[in-house]
Amino acid sequence: MTLSPPPVSASDTANQPSSIDAGHWPDVARQPRASVIRTAVARTMVDRAFARLPLRIVTPLDDRPRIATADGPATMPTLTLHDPRSFYQRIGEDGLIGFGESYMADEWDSDNLVELLTVLARHVDDLVPAPLRRLRRLWVHSRPLLDRNSLDGARQNIHRHYDLSNDLFALFLDPSLTYSSAVFDSLPASSADLMAAQHRKIDQLLDLAQVGPGTRLLEIGTGWGELALRAAARGARVRTVTLSEEQQALATERIRTAGFADRVNVELRDYRQLRGQYDAVVSVEMIEAVGHEYWPAYCATLRRLLSPGGRAVLQAITMPHDRMLATSRTHTWISKYIFPGGLIPSREAIAQHSAAAGLDIVHDTGYADHYAETLRLWREKFLSEGEAVHALGFDHVFRRMWELYLAYSEAGFRAGYLDVRQLVLTATGMQGAEGWV
Repeated sequence: MTLSPPPVSASDTANQPSSIDAGHWPDVARQPRASVIRTAVARTMVDRAFARLPLRIVTPLDDRPRIATADGPATMPTLTLHDPRSFYQRIGEDGLIGFGESYMADEWDSDNLVELLTVLARHVDDLVPAPLRRLRRLWVHSRPLLDRNSLDGARQNIHRHYDLSNDLFALFLDPSLTYSSAVFDSLPASSADLMAAQHRKIDQLLDLAQVGPGTRLLEIGTGWGELALRAAARGARVRTVTLSEEQQALATERIRTAGFADRVNVELRDYRQLRGQYDAVVSVEMIEAVGHEYWPAYCATLRRLLSPGGRAVLQAITMPHDRMLATSRTHTWISKYIFPGGLIPSREAIAQHSAAAGLDIVHDTGYADHYAETLRLWREKFLSEGEAVHALGFDHVFRRMWELYLAYSEAGFRAGYLDVRQLVLTATGMQGAEGWV
């Protein structure tokens, strides 16, 4: 499916859903088609899972909330089922994809969406009792072959997310337009801290890459150009590549306006097509979009492009290795609606593919709490800009989808299910380890 904004009807306001555009959201608009048996099995599995967790479940017929776990805290999040029948049918048909589509269709809600999803993420490995786990294969869908990141496929996958609208991203990102984890001076933080925290993150990466006057720097994944700008301000000569036409256009304009057009070249190019030698290669939260089939090519490209003594510096989201292996075989709600073709790697996978390419990890530091805070600030800003998002042409279903995506991601970091790492890679044998945190 395409994620470009659908036409907005006159009846669609920023706060009220209209009838769902079936042409744009076919699997959300249609009634779920699970059989009675599959729905019953799904309901049994879901109810048993919820019964073990600190949640309150409310349905339209409840006189009072049903407490899923009697000894849970008084502030347990509530899951309110507006349409229990469709909720269980969607899960019966498509598992966790159905769970997400049910939220997009306004069939359930929560008084604390992040906390609800955090509870689920903390118990992701034991949500289903052991005797029923063999039934999970009934809901596992293979990833579509068309989502693979071939040269053509990668461009289409990037287009579906990053070319939505520069104006949309500008509504919830800080003025630097940095769409990756910040590193804060202290936590918790406020929106006023975000831009400085993004600059702190970028400066850390540039310091790790030893970028200074005359450095030949390659950036794989331009974003909207802030890292290239700060590297150019240090006196580096920067080549930065992206597959997003929207990002290339705005990054080029920002660089020209800042007076660094003579030092920075922004290209619309796939990393596999790059040639040359660079003192440093920096790539921020790009490896997640590569797809696991192409991690060997990505790491081999890093090694091939590094000049003798050069450094590759990555910022990468990671997940536990066993969960990564399971997810790599599964079509998920995130891969269907948010990041087609992508997969979050494990630290072990990065180390394995780096070593195979002739690279050693000599520095590795994590910032999971900082990403959770970054996502909280993005989500709160996005929700506060509902009218503006609507004015850009994004309908109610899109806004529900984007809210769930930001909340789901934040919950993953708060639960410890996800991490974000800053890593330095050098050619094998070039130098010793700098430190692991």
